[in-house]
Amino acid sequence: MIPISKPIDLALLLLRLAMGGFMIYGHGWPKLLRLFGEADIRFLDFMGLGPNISLSLAVFAEVICSLLVMTGCYTRLAVLPLIFTMGVAAFVANAGQPFADMEKALLFLVSFVVIGIAGAGWYSIDARFRNHI
Repeated sequence: MIPISKPIDLALLLLRLAMGGFMIYGHGWPKLLRLFGEADIRFLDFMGLGPNISLSLAVFAEVICSLLVMTGCYTRLAVLPLIFTMGVAAFVANAGQPFADMEKALLFLVSFVVIGIAGAGWYSIDARFRNHI
């Protein structure tokens, strides 16, 4: 008989790998290339930091934090920039737009909130740290 936590841990692993991978592939990597490839960057300047810094923060969240989520390393901390970035994408960048324009950001937002609440699960670096301390 399989312990009840094993299917949940597998589901968390799948969710972490899928959401982190989709975020990097569809959003973070193109932004990273844009950050290092464009001379004149145009990007939402949400907090008045300038488009370069705003884009850099989005790249940090969407690439570095997504990699941390995928590996399950400092997962609950790593989802915080992702939650913030997806909140800005949904409610600021797409404010006043049809729901369909906000939907993808909201799906990412909810997924990262779930990961933040549940933690990384057994199949993660976090679990290895927890068991060796």
